[in-house]
Amino acid sequence: MPGPAPTHRPTFTPAQLADCERLRRQHNAPQLPVARAKLALLLHRDPALDHATAARCLGKHPNWVRRWRRIWAAEGFRLTDRPGRGRKPASPPSGRGDRQGARLRAADAA
Repeated sequence: MPGPAPTHRPTFTPAQLADCERLRRQHNAPQLPVARAKLALLLHRDPALDHATAARCLGKHPNWVRRWRRIWAAEGFRLTDRPGRGRKPASPPSGRGDRQGARLRAADAA
């Protein structure tokens, strides 16, 4: 039984669809943008496709389909996450400017 009709129906330009097709065919492309490109191509072919059916076709969760549909309809088309999402990388301590290195050098001299 299909779900309700989607409320967000993004539209794609021919240039965006060409980018999606090119990314889908690359052998060494990152996995997540390729999945998003496949979703865009699928939704272009059938805009009325419900979330559950689209998710089943791509092996994803319906919430993932719903999220990207909403993003594309509200914010415009993109295949990457916004910058600044996720955990920030921790910088390793430097050997020169920190106090521990100075203490170690002093201990070696004694």
